[in-house]
Amino acid sequence: MAYAWESGRRSPTASETFRAATRTGIDLDAAIVRFYGAQPSWLDETDPTSPEACARILDDLRGDTPVTELARRAGLSRFSVTRWLSGQTQPKLPDFLRVVEAASLRTVDLVASLVHPESIPIIAPIWGQLEARRRGAFELPWTQGVLRALELEGYRALPEHQPGWIAARLGISVEEETRCLEFLSETGQIERGTHWVEGEVRAVDTRRHPEIGRRVKQHWSRVAQDRIEAGAPGQFSYNVFTVSRADFERIRKMHLAYFHALRAVVADSTDDEVVCVANVQLFPLEPDDAG
Repeated sequence: MAYAWESGRRSPTASETFRAATRTGIDLDAAIVRFYGAQPSWLDETDPTSPEACARILDDLRGDTPVTELARRAGLSRFSVTRWLSGQTQPKLPDFLRVVEAASLRTVDLVASLVHPESIPIIAPIWGQLEARRRGAFELPWTQGVLRALELEGYRALPEHQPGWIAARLGISVEEETRCLEFLSETGQIERGTHWVEGEVRAVDTRRHPEIGRRVKQHWSRVAQDRIEAGAPGQFSYNVFTVSRADFERIRKMHLAYFHALRAVVADSTDDEVVCVANVQLFPLEPDDAG
């Protein structure tokens, strides 16, 4: 069977691939946790090598993306994608990876969760670039804002790039703008013509490095704090309350639903006129070990 896979005569299904991985000593549960950044709720009760687990991974990555749109991005039949998401049939490995990429741009992260990425020649340079971009998210969190500023209609309407224009729109220093642009260029995220434009789009997901995710969240929370202290316009609301743990879970799911709806509106927006930040925060005030 392995010879048929290697010769290209046939491809394994995603679940067959996961079973083969476990036979080589790979801890598949740990790999899935690395990929998610936390243990998904279904992992305790689902065999990670089963077709059901593959369907859960695809459905989790899909989020609120309509099946028709997901199939379009992957270049696959929506009927096939629907059956794979429901677990009625199993995708072959190449199709499974196409859907992962279409849903999340995280195929390289998935592979890197299973094996060391530098052991795969075609993956190694992409992985190195992704790690550099993640490092940039840690060291220069304003790169996220600068990238989005390049999409603004006002910037694209300029005759050419004007140093300081982005800084003025984001409320940062010209020096910070320059550092961010230089890093984005060095890591292949932007290219220079008359203007800076975004290059290859690849998700810079920080779940593999929780410390980076925490740093970025801290950064944007501090930006919000600075704007509050300055009396800047924005929606800065809070509510301190008591509820049952069951209702807290309901509210948490409402927050997640709102965030998914927000991202859908962003994806459908056709006019790039303002760079925005949405800080969605909900947390119990008790310590982690209380109760």
